[in-house]
Order: sequence, then C-alpha cells, then structure tokens
Amino acid sequence: MGDIQGFLKHGRALPSRRPVPVRLKDWKEVYEPFDGERLRDQASRCMDCGIPFCNNGCPLGNLIPDWNDLVYRDRWHEAIERLHATNNFPEFTGRLCPAPCEAACVLGINQDPVTIKQVEVEIIDRAWDEGWVLPIRPTTITGKSVAVVGSGPAGLAAAQQLTRAGHAVTVFERADRIGGLLRYGIPEFKMEKRHLDRRLAQMQAEGTVFKAGVNVGVDLGVEELRGSFDAVVLAGGATQSRDLPIPGRELAGIHQAMEYLPPSNRVQEGDLMSSPIDASGKAVVIIGGGDTGADCLGTAHRQGATVVHQLEILPRPPEHRADATPWPLWPLMYRTSSAHEEGGERLFAVNTERFLDDGEGHVRALRAHEVEMREGRFEKVEGTDFEIDCDLVLLAMGFTGPEQGGLLDELGVDLDGRGNVVRDATWATNVPGVFVCGDMGRGQSLIVWAIAEGRSAAAAVDRHLEGETALPSPLVPSAAPMR
Repeated sequence: MGDIQGFLKHGRALPSRRPVPVRLKDWKEVYEPFDGERLRDQASRCMDCGIPFCNNGCPLGNLIPDWNDLVYRDRWHEAIERLHATNNFPEFTGRLCPAPCEAACVLGINQDPVTIKQVEVEIIDRAWDEGWVLPIRPTTITGKSVAVVGSGPAGLAAAQQLTRAGHAVTVFERADRIGGLLRYGIPEFKMEKRHLDRRLAQMQAEGTVFKAGVNVGVDLGVEELRGSFDAVVLAGGATQSRDLPIPGRELAGIHQAMEYLPPSNRVQEGDLMSSPIDASGKAVVIIGGGDTGADCLGTAHRQGATVVHQLEILPRPPEHRADATPWPLWPLMYRTSSAHEEGGERLFAVNTERFLDDGEGHVRALRAHEVEMREGRFEKVEGTDFEIDCDLVLLAMGFTGPEQGGLLDELGVDLDGRGNVVRDATWATNVPGVFVCGDMGRGQSLIVWAIAEGRSAAAAVDRHLEGETALPSPLVPSAAPMR
C-alpha cells in the first residue's frame, strides 16, 4: 500500500471524453489521454484490503492491489508482468469490460470505487509503447495439435495459452478477418482495431496459426477436423440474435444489430465506401437498452441520424445502487455510456406491439405501450399506447445462444435447455476430445468471462493431452493436478 491516506486525499477521477461535436466527426476512441500523475493518484486510492474483493469480483482473478501499488511506485514493467499473469488481453478488457471488480471494490461501500479499469488500460498501453509486450514462445514442443473454432476473446485466450504450452494451435474463423465480435461487433469508437491487430501479430509470432474465411462444418468437414487434430476447442460464441416476432416484422428497414454493426466496421477497415444499412438522415429506433443497443446508438450518431429513440422493456434503474444488489454484487443502477451522452432519447418500461407499413413494404413507424411488472410478468398499462415515426429499426435485444444445426449437430454435442453446449467441470463436452468455452457454453456474457473461460479450457485441454498442466486455471478447482 503505497499511500495509506490515498483514498482520503483523492477522489475518483477518469479521463475526459472528447467533445461530442468533435468525436461525432470521426470513429476514433472517445477518451482524451489521462495525465500520468493523476493516474498515480488514482492508483494510490487502492487500500490494499485484507480481503481484496476486487480479485473475487473479477472472473480472471486479476491481482489488482499488486499492480495498483506498482503503478503508484512507478514500477510499470513489474505492473504489466502482474497484469499479464492473469489476463492475456488487458487492452481489450480495459476498454470493453464493465468492471465488476470496481463494483466489488471495498472503497465502494461508502465512496466511489478505485478506477481499476483505467489503471489497467494505462498499464498495457504503456507496455506496448515501451516495447515490453513481446512474443512468448514455447520452451518445449509437445507434438500435439489443437483446433480452436472461433476467434473471439475466448478462442484467442485458449489459443494463446495452448500455444505457449507447446501445442500446435490453429484458430479457424468463418469471417474474413480474425477477431470475432471484437473485430466486427465492437465499434471503432469503443476499441480501435489496431489494438486487436498488434495482439494478433504477437500471437502469430508465438506460433499460433490463423485461418480466416473457414466455416467449420461447411468448408472444413467435422470428420476432417477431428482427424487432423488431437483436441478441438469450440469458442464460436452466442451468435443467435433474439428476434421480435410481432406484426410487421417482415417490413424493410428492420434489422438485427449484428446486421447493422459489421458493415460499419468494414467501412473503417476500408472494405466499403459506405454501409448498406446507413442511418444518415433517418429517424432511428433501437429496441434494447444494453451495450449492443448503445453501440448501435453511437454508430447511428456518427452516420448522421436525424433522431434516435432507444426503447427498453425494463423500468428505469435507480440513480444509485439498488437495495436488491448490495455490495459487492454488480449494482443495478442507471448508467450513461458515451453514446448516450451524444444524444438520443431513452424510453423505459415500454413494449413494441407492431411495426407499421408505409404502404410500399417499408417501416414508417412502430406502435408501443407502457408496461409494468405484475406477478413476475410484464403487463400492458392501459391507455398508454403511442407511436414513434421511424425509417430504420435496429433490434438489439441480446443473443439466445450458439447457432443451432450445422457444426454442433455434426459433432453430436449435447445442448442444455437454453441451447448452449453442455460441458462438465473440465470444459469437456460429451464428445471425446471436444471442449467448449466462452458464450457457446456459458450463454451471452462479458468479455472478461470469455477470457477466463478460454484460459481455463486451455488448462483442461493441456491436462487432457499431457496428463498434467502448468497453465493457470482461473475457473477450474484448485485441486486439479498441476506440474
């Protein structure tokens, strides 16, 4: 604990966001640089608690007090070593994770919590700038091979760990570029893709092989896959979008969020001059109030939407932590993202009843009404019907699990009642040699859970192939044999 009075001297501080009129003219990340001395002050607020609940709040078990203290003492090289000890990709989590560690921070009981996420991203960004992030090549080669299907955060974490353990790892991705939702689902203003590209370059230098544009089960048969590799890790994510089957759903101008976001990212990659689904000059309605809805909101603003409404069926959360979610639980409370700061109107406790036709097969408006919860069900509040004019509707209501059929059917893996791939405590499916991690087995979740599951599944695969493992397993019982 560098400064025993740090949390008394300094309040919580975060970097400023670039002015809205400025950042809406480009797709760069929204935050201004954060002064190093101010960051040191923020790191000093960490109280080195006897029981650091932040460690437990983080699925990766990040050693947060350790690297907070090292930053305070200006020992940055040691800080990145402690950070990388538990997290393969802190540049991703430091930008995209909602930070359950901060929700569990002991200081957060009666003050604003430590700015853990900001310290994390500053450590890794400095490490890249200083040239400290280098390939870690395996010291031994096992002669075993592993296929990882899916290149999102879970698949990449599993691949990097298994490569470093000495296995020959090939990552298959059906899209034309590696990265999964990190590549085509996360807008540039939340994470510029240069952060992803330089990490992929590190992984390639370590020996991981990437094969994009390969749809396993179509371009590469399941029998060939299993015959060519000693183990298979399924990390394809929960990509089945939740739909809204109401009257008028078939009208033109209504799209799933994951139909809308990828083309916008492809424009930034230089593949397209403009997106085929463009909000420019349009009245937009986004149905869904979560992170994906906010991504759509920020994208619509940058494309030049005239007006945007974002609808959420749940009631508006309280301004501060709800009594139902006491510390150290993730708090139910009202949150404002950078996209919300940029404009648009948010409507809570409303349900969309039908989409209205303009007479030519295109959506012109939607009809909705207010709802309230009664005996665990949403019930219509009579007399609250209203209409919203719209040219473009984006469905951002989450995901229901992995895509059914195809690969999963051919493999013969068991699915649970929610459609997720069943796995045991060792991340193994019912099919010998086939493992699963991330959203494909867990269901839609956070990036930090995906990385943690990827690391844990890698340890399980290594143990399966070698009989023992030295790989860390954040989500596997500590009683597992280690070498």
